[in-house]
Amino acid sequence: MLGFNPLAAQVEIVGIGSKWSDDFIEWNIYTTDDEDEESGEITLRWQLQRDWSEWDFWLGDERGTINLKWKNDPNQWEISGPDELITARMLWAGDIREWRLTNNSQTLTLKSRWGNNLNEWQLKNDRYGTFDIVAQWEGDPREWNVYDDLDEEVSSTMKVALLFLVTFYTTPKD
Repeated sequence: MLGFNPLAAQVEIVGIGSKWSDDFIEWNIYTTDDEDEESGEITLRWQLQRDWSEWDFWLGDERGTINLKWKNDPNQWEISGPDELITARMLWAGDIREWRLTNNSQTLTLKSRWGNNLNEWQLKNDRYGTFDIVAQWEGDPREWNVYDDLDEEVSSTMKVALLFLVTFYTTPKD
């Protein structure tokens, strides 16, 4: 059964950064558990083929996958984690600035804070707390600070989904 796992340990994310300065196929996730070393990772599954539609992640003890729902349609993703399936879709087709994420019990809306500036992202409402993702240096998508004040009922998989959308849609692809 898919749904919220109350036994899963929640982590507080403080940042995400590309593993390489000139490529965006591997990302390190940093948490309060160890701010100097990665506590997780998001990695392109088929790196040699440069297939941007399938990713793998781990955060703490949790592992999962991120896949485009339909291979050639960038409007919808499925993020699978332990006992959970999250659907992320653009609120308006072709507009990367606002996303609706749901696991069928919780729904979050992620949006860029400023319409034409993708350096700051936040949740549209604070029903489950706040989660802001801000570029460490404006115009440089390699390093992001994360201000994670989400309720414990929001899963780590949902947090990874939020991070993935920001990093994927703000970085260049070959």
